[in-house]
Amino acid sequence: MGRKKANPHAQALGRLSAEARAKKYSAAEISEIASKGGKARARQLSAARRSEIAKLGVAARERKRKGKAK
Repeated sequence: MGRKKANPHAQALGRLSAEARAKKYSAAEISEIASKGGKARARQLSAARRSEIAKLGVAARERKRKGKAK
């Protein structure tokens, strides 16, 4: 699964736009807006894919925990 290389100018413009919008909202409002996107994504994924993503997250947290223990 290849990704196209992102245009750095488009990324910068997107960040500026997001920052300008974020100034209008409180932290709670931003969190609520963000959770809507996550819920919409979860509805589109199959149960098997959600499980796969969750397992990847667990593995990443375990690697991070092991790295801090050293």
